[in-house]
Amino acid sequence: MAEATLTTSPTSSHPAGPSTSPAPAPPERAPIGAFIFMSRWLQVPLYLGLIVAQAFYVWQFMKELWHLGVGLFTGHVHATAEQLAEDPTADQFTSGDMIIAVLGLVDVVMIANLLIMVIIGGYETFVSRIRLDDHPDQPEWLSHVNANVLKTKLAMSIIGISSIHLLASFIEAESTIETYGAEPLLWQTLIHIAFILSAMALAWIDRVSTKHPPRPRVAPVTADAAADAPGA
Repeated sequence: MAEATLTTSPTSSHPAGPSTSPAPAPPERAPIGAFIFMSRWLQVPLYLGLIVAQAFYVWQFMKELWHLGVGLFTGHVHATAEQLAEDPTADQFTSGDMIIAVLGLVDVVMIANLLIMVIIGGYETFVSRIRLDDHPDQPEWLSHVNANVLKTKLAMSIIGISSIHLLASFIEAESTIETYGAEPLLWQTLIHIAFILSAMALAWIDRVSTKHPPRPRVAPVTADAAADAPGA
């Protein structure tokens, strides 16, 4: 009996699958465009400088806190000879001095918060993504930050800082009016109102841009894509 020899092709054991087209190559970028886009890294030293400035504000906060503690426990504050000549009680630590000192501490904290918004939000918006999606300490506002949201939050922070300065000026209004008149208080109030109007305008612009987002750009159809389309 003759033996039958069975031959199989190398590809007979593997079922033929659907043909897949190779992945399209990424579009080539113009050298000048890539260079301009890379220039965003020039902002990194600016944000590092703001971090150094924040460290200086931490030092300023500790100094203010030390002066507050010394005045609270000793009942005296530093006063020059001229101040003592005009008012013998100028070196006494009063409740008004404590309010001014606490407002100064709050002012430093709010400016530090403003720096944090500029450093983190600005870097995330204009330089590169920090990728904190899974970080438990990710700020709530960072998940939806953009240029408009960042400007609005900065404006609100500036209003808070201006409010603290205005409140401190009103606490010392009596001495300010006796020395300089009411004009400094008037100008501070007008500047504060200007900050509020600017923040309202930024919030309105952000609301309008959210309601009417820009239309998405439609990519042009190339000849190869038209040939590969079904029914072509």
